[in-house]
Amino acid sequence: MDKGADRLRWTRNDALVAIGAAAVDLLGFSVGTRPEGLAPTLSAVCALMAAAACLLARRSRPVPVLAAVLLLGIVPNVVIPDVTPHFPAGLAVALYSVVRVRRSAVAAAAAALTVPLASAGQGGTLLPSGQSLVANAAATALVAGAALVVNRWQREAAANHARQAERAVAEERRRIARELHDIVAHHITAMQLMAGGARANLAHDTEAAREALVILEDSGRIALREMRQLLDVLRAGEEPDETPPAPQPGAADLERIVTESRLAGTETEFTVDGPVRPLPPSVGLTLFRIVQEALTNTRKHAGQARARVRVTYRPDDVLVEVCDDGAGAPAPTARPAAGAGYGLIGMHERVALQGGTLEAAAREGGGFRVAARLPVPAGRGGEGGERHR
Repeated sequence: MDKGADRLRWTRNDALVAIGAAAVDLLGFSVGTRPEGLAPTLSAVCALMAAAACLLARRSRPVPVLAAVLLLGIVPNVVIPDVTPHFPAGLAVALYSVVRVRRSAVAAAAAALTVPLASAGQGGTLLPSGQSLVANAAATALVAGAALVVNRWQREAAANHARQAERAVAEERRRIARELHDIVAHHITAMQLMAGGARANLAHDTEAAREALVILEDSGRIALREMRQLLDVLRAGEEPDETPPAPQPGAADLERIVTESRLAGTETEFTVDGPVRPLPPSVGLTLFRIVQEALTNTRKHAGQARARVRVTYRPDDVLVEVCDDGAGAPAPTARPAAGAGYGLIGMHERVALQGGTLEAAAREGGGFRVAARLPVPAGRGGEGGERHR
């Protein structure tokens, strides 16, 4: 009982459509379709009103509604002699609903039956005239064509929405993968080097070992904090977060990365050219991750090498260059092997999202060079931009 009531439930829009169809049919019948000098009969008016009322169930039971509207439409044709041929608005709505929600075979059968039945009884005969058939066929084709066009548009819109959702999910997965790689690769590499340095100096230089352990502890703390930020993003909306999120690293944190590189045993030079200014958070994070990944690769692949980090602020962009004089590392392939090449791929993706360019290649005289250009149009980076300490 409740299930049937739910199926017959109608909305306010359904009521508005039914009222509109009734008003149009009553007006058209009273003014244009009845013979001169004849007033609408009570039975004809009641039939038109009942046909419009049937439209309230057009979404849940479109085929029975169409059948009821067709049968009720015969009443005015029979009770009013010489009625002018017409195609009621209620019939158009009912046919449109069938074509919209039913299979092609059912829709075609409904359209084929609508053509003759819409004029049945006109002129005192059961069979409609040829002129009425042509007019009904044209009206039926127009209504059915409109329904098919709407169906196709909705299918394309749904497909586009699904593709956009898939692209958004894929992009979010790539973003999380980039962040995880940068956090794990950098901090784990630094922790490994610090642990090795502490072990090597533990017997004869306790102060150096203690300093290495302090850096090891700091790297672990920062890695945990950045991992928590990623988890907070993944769990956003599941539970309220009373503490404000920690700010993402940016250009102001480059000195910290360079210091960690020096303490890890890589002689690193850091220079900044041009007037320093606040950068948009996304640009600052990209700049930070490029330097972080490049220095991590230097420690992993270049051996006992010296590195140089140069950041140049220009009016419309910011440049960053990280070079080393070590052995270098092979460029990644399009599909890197497990665990290889994801850092450079991540850098390319980050820079592309900012509309910039990236170069990463071995140097002719030895070593490796990573250079990126990130556009920062004038006026960006002020409000909401990162702050330089």
